[in-house]
Amino acid sequence: MNGKTVMACIDAAHATLVANTDEIALLDQQIGDGDHIFNLLRGMEALTATRAQIEGVALGPALDVAAMKILSTVGGSSGPLFFSLLNGMAKASAHNAMDVAGFASIFAAGVDAVGQRGKTGIGSKTMMDVLIPVARRFEEMASAGATAAEVLDTLPRVAEESMLATRDMLATKGRASFLGERSRGHIDPGARSSQLMIAAVCGWLVQSN
Repeated sequence: MNGKTVMACIDAAHATLVANTDEIALLDQQIGDGDHIFNLLRGMEALTATRAQIEGVALGPALDVAAMKILSTVGGSSGPLFFSLLNGMAKASAHNAMDVAGFASIFAAGVDAVGQRGKTGIGSKTMMDVLIPVARRFEEMASAGATAAEVLDTLPRVAEESMLATRDMLATKGRASFLGERSRGHIDPGARSSQLMIAAVCGWLVQSN
């Protein structure tokens, strides 16, 4: 795992966001500001423009470069949150082995950093309703000795189940929280974009191995 792998994962995430732009925009128009997907795409385009810088370094520094670029280019709440995810992973990468257990810890550290930044957890109808269950299952599988193939097969399904569960949640964070009970019945756009990116990254990793 190095900067080239990081960039390939970014490319996979970017492609799925582009393919699902209209759907995510509609979800956000229903309960949010309507700009979530466009902020993410702006950040992805900025990362693509930083390709050589990301690909030329090791895993931790590559995640750091990506984190800083996201922070400086993505508007709204998504910028600081995705910065925290990547920055948290970058810091943890220096202390973990490059194996299933190590990557589980690295991802969990990133998700924990997002939770600290956003001061939220499961049940608030946000991206955390996908990230936390995925991180937990990843760590559980790693502790049980699961293979990389088993992890990559399972995590997209966990992400999808968790994303769909946001439909019936009451939003307690962000603009959607102002809708009260009217926020129920809609999938959270941040949960959907997170689920799509997790599925895309896992799919690319399966194909590359």
